[in-house]
Amino acid sequence: MPEFPPFAFSTVAHIVAEPGAAANLGAHLRQHFPHARRALFITDAGFLRTGLVQAPLASVKAAGLACEIYSEVIADPPEKTILDALDMARVAGSDIIIGIGGGSSMDVAKLVAVLANSDQALSAIYGIGNVVGHRLPLVQIPTTAGTGSEVTNIAIVTTGATTKMGIVAPQLYADLALLDAELTLGLPPAVTAATGIDAMVHAIEAYTTRHKKNPLSDMLAKQALGLLSANLLQACEHGGDLAARQAMLLGAMLAGQAFSNAPVAAVHALAYPIGGNFHVPHGLSNSLVLPHVLRFNMPVAMPLYAELAEVVVPQASGSTEARAEALVVAMEQLAAAAGIERRLQQVGITEQDLDKLADDAMLQTRLLGNNLRHVGHADARAIYAAAL
Repeated sequence: MPEFPPFAFSTVAHIVAEPGAAANLGAHLRQHFPHARRALFITDAGFLRTGLVQAPLASVKAAGLACEIYSEVIADPPEKTILDALDMARVAGSDIIIGIGGGSSMDVAKLVAVLANSDQALSAIYGIGNVVGHRLPLVQIPTTAGTGSEVTNIAIVTTGATTKMGIVAPQLYADLALLDAELTLGLPPAVTAATGIDAMVHAIEAYTTRHKKNPLSDMLAKQALGLLSANLLQACEHGGDLAARQAMLLGAMLAGQAFSNAPVAAVHALAYPIGGNFHVPHGLSNSLVLPHVLRFNMPVAMPLYAELAEVVVPQASGSTEARAEALVVAMEQLAAAAGIERRLQQVGITEQDLDKLADDAMLQTRLLGNNLRHVGHADARAIYAAAL
């Protein structure tokens, strides 16, 4: 009989996966939060312009709640964004927070929910387990199939010109997540591709992490990879395919559950400096370094990569090494077929930038510690050089 090390697993208490669910948001709020009176929607200007927020907004108003909208979230949100949204929540007396958007909007929603009735400063909660007390009720509605933020206990904040800080705490888990693919139908192919590969990175890194890998996270990671790899190109090429879009949302959510419990590692550690210094979207940053980190990790992660190849490229055969290499090649081919940038040069990075990127990557100690193989400065620079 196999022996499993002790583990703990946490996730969002209530998950609804149904096209059209957002238009019934009011009913869900009445079921789960009967005492809520004043809702704050947190989103970004681009999603607001789509008009897709109107149906859930009308549903919440019909349920008897007053509503405000904060729509100034930007990608990789800086501290000022969180503080501005927090001010709106406090002035409005909001008693329930609804994040609707990509990972940035949902991260801001998490932080507003934990700080609105708290004496803690934002700067006091950076790191792991530093949030104290309770938060406001929190609902998360993703509009991209990527970050899985709707089911994670992690929020990322841009704290300087290029630096990011993570906040990890159990209070960041939402009370309710709604997965409604109708909200994702208008996503451009490039965004669909980058966010989808981001979700695949979450699954791969959760499955191969040094810390907290467990049977539940493994099962979720494999299921996520299967859904994402099977539906990514269909969602990119036929954006109106509701079934493919719903499968992508489900895959991203399952990957989120996996990496929230079995944390990500060097791909993310090397991706963050690309996003911070060159304002490259997070999913694309991950995709650019993914195959090169996989090859760096190959000497220690080969058996695990071979296991994942059974999901992504089930036709792969041969030795463990051959199957592991097939996984890397498959990820490269997915990015190529999806038509997104594949080299750092394509996003404006040159040889002269590599030392700075490696310097910044070394600051990501929380993530690098999860990697199966030690990554030093020279290793990070070599990985960036391979991706150039």
